[in-house]
Amino acid sequence: MDKKDEKNLKIRYLTWLYKTVKEAFDRYERKFTQLEIDEFILKEIEKELKGSYLPQEKKALEKLVNGFRNYIAEKEKACLKLKYKGKKIEPEFIFLDVKLESIEKAIAGEFGKCALDKIKEGYQQEMLKRIMEQKEAR
Repeated sequence: MDKKDEKNLKIRYLTWLYKTVKEAFDRYERKFTQLEIDEFILKEIEKELKGSYLPQEKKALEKLVNGFRNYIAEKEKACLKLKYKGKKIEPEFIFLDVKLESIEKAIAGEFGKCALDKIKEGYQQEMLKRIMEQKEAR
């Protein structure tokens, strides 16, 4: 095996490793970022609907808004349960965070920051592609 083949094997392995660990880590983190977005959307909905609907629409709209508010509260409970054991952070979350940082250092150290940026961008594009394909399949 020549040096180029060896380099290609390493970059493929590090890319696979980054992808698998990042996906596992994102299972924790995405819920918290979703909460931030959901709370922003709820505030915008409440602001937009405040006094701008007809009396006969009020009850139905309040029911929908309260449903969304309850959805956010339940998601927050699930997030906290996923990431924390009691008052301590889940050890798997800590491990995945440290492992991901270590993989990123290995990529940057072996192939440079540009290679790391390229892998991160490829991961982002793949996740967006999956989302778009899911939407189309519905």
